[in-house]
Amino acid sequence: MARRHEKIIERILFLSATTAVLVVALICFFIFAEGLPVIQKYGLFHFILGQSWHPDDNVFGIFPMIIGSIYVTLGALILGVPLGVGCAIFLAEIAPKKITMFIRPAIELLAGIPSVVYGFYGLVVLVPLIMNTWGERGFSVLAASIILAIMILPTIVSIAEDSIRAVPVEYKEGSFALGATHWQTIKKVILPTARSGIVTAVVLGMGRALGETMAVILVAGNVALVPHSIMEPVRTLTANIAIEMGYAAGDHYQALFATGIVLFVFIMILNSLVMLVPKRVGDD
Repeated sequence: MARRHEKIIERILFLSATTAVLVVALICFFIFAEGLPVIQKYGLFHFILGQSWHPDDNVFGIFPMIIGSIYVTLGALILGVPLGVGCAIFLAEIAPKKITMFIRPAIELLAGIPSVVYGFYGLVVLVPLIMNTWGERGFSVLAASIILAIMILPTIVSIAEDSIRAVPVEYKEGSFALGATHWQTIKKVILPTARSGIVTAVVLGMGRALGETMAVILVAGNVALVPHSIMEPVRTLTANIAIEMGYAAGDHYQALFATGIVLFVFIMILNSLVMLVPKRVGDD
């Protein structure tokens, strides 16, 4: 009887895994089936490297959106990674238990806040602050980067903290026994040992920033031009799809799906980078 129950559970789990794979495959098929015709019609390089996006004239160039997505993602990483890794080190190695019990739920709460709320905060607080401080328009790469940096903090902090806590205590004790200080142990022993988990946290945070839509729409300015400074407005790939899908038709509709193909390829590359990172703490 127990063996029969195990077989049933194994089949249910296998069915669940197969269903997940099938759903991903169907999504891929749908996106590529809708987006490839317009790429074939206008040319891959013209579509990716084109500088102009004028759907009414059948001009579909997403290069400004690609650059915009890269800019806001890199900006979010520059701002968010040092803060996130530093917070993870503090929680795992320095903070007293009482402080940790307060800070960790607060960080986890950040992950549960809807992205549109972050966008509203940026629209009401951050954009006017940039306008009043630098005299610029406010809707910019900088505003989007700051909002995304806040949004990726829970991902980076939680994964990096778990990786740091997973370092064997014998490594720390050995370092202390050799006369190293706590900070020297963190810098020379703990962080190098936990580097695989930290890199994974950064890559996953990058994926979150690259795929974010609503918050970016509210603060980025949504101008389909290549920005020349962090104070200029920008439009990302996800924002381009969300803004125009409601009224698109014909080639315009397919071009938005083709934009989704490019975004899908970016995400697949990031996921591949995560898979290349060693899984065990301390592996090379």
